Amino acid sequence: MRRLTLCALGVWLAFDQFALADSELETAVVEQRTVPREYRLDGIVEAVNRGTISAQTQGEVLEIFYDVDDFVEEGSLVIRLKDTAQRARVAQATAQLKAAAARLQQARDDHERISGLFAKKAVSRSAMDGAEAELKTAQANQESASSALDEAREQLAYTRIEAPYRGIVTERHVEVGEIVQPGTPLITGISLSELRVVIDVPQSVIAQVRALSEARVYVGDRAVEPEKITFSPVADAGSNTFMVRLDLPPISQPLFPGMFVKAGLIIGKNDALLVPKQAVVHRSEVTGVYSLRENGDIRFRHIRTGRELGDALVVLTGLAKDDRVALDPVAAGIRLHEQLEQARAAAGEGHDG
Repeated sequence: MRRLTLCALGVWLAFDQFALADSELETAVVEQRTVPREYRLDGIVEAVNRGTISAQTQGEVLEIFYDVDDFVEEGSLVIRLKDTAQRARVAQATAQLKAAAARLQQARDDHERISGLFAKKAVSRSAMDGAEAELKTAQANQESASSALDEAREQLAYTRIEAPYRGIVTERHVEVGEIVQPGTPLITGISLSELRVVIDVPQSVIAQVRALSEARVYVGDRAVEPEKITFSPVADAGSNTFMVRLDLPPISQPLFPGMFVKAGLIIGKNDALLVPKQAVVHRSEVTGVYSLRENGDIRFRHIRTGRELGDALVVLTGLAKDDRVALDPVAAGIRLHEQLEQARAAAGEGHDG
């Protein structure tokens, strides 16, 4: 007899092949395992990177390159402001820096010359002190001019508003021709590359959730484990719930901020019976499996299932530990029909005799 194994979230179900007349049916043994106990809540998807870009310099809006629902790459030019005044300040600051550099060079030359004369005692101490003071003043003026040029260049750079990350524009706050001041909102966007789920957890279970720090987010037919779980240290005064954030890894299913998803928080563990999903049959409102007895007889048994654990389902009622179920319901159904036909034929022959 050949033995196989099935893994479902760390839960192993024993498989074997069970002989039936001229054919074989692959079966699985229902096993009782310790599984995580979940507390399910609705969560809201939100973007980790979201925000509004505001103006950092004064100017007229010359061009707007993106509108609502447009996708923007990181570093792309989004809005351009008129930069005439900023360029003029850069030119002025550049000229002032050159003048300060010239004065500094002259002060150094004077300081070097007077230092030589002072060493020969050809000038007074006051003249030497004056040369040193002039040198320090020239050095300070050059540093001030250099800082002014850096500030002017920064103000010029602020006339080109670039996207801080890849994302989608959600709102535009200005129009071409408007005069904006520092702090004026320009454009709002979100990034879909980093998402998280926010849930409000009742205070009755927050202690267990914190202690285990395990969760799953159900996206479509997948259970996604978050990369990071963040707990709010205080409860909301109105609802007495704690905000919990679940940072999601990159996933293929389309998710957008504002969508509702189910989140399962692990609050403990309990024993449960597990059956492979492929063994379960759904007929209208009836859920069942084909179970096999030791003598090879097949029965269709109604069951009630719970949540999924990978490739397995939790069985609430209808099966017991060590029960054997067929993994191919179609083949098992055919075999059951054959058995019933054989039983009817045998009963008819007995009646005729």
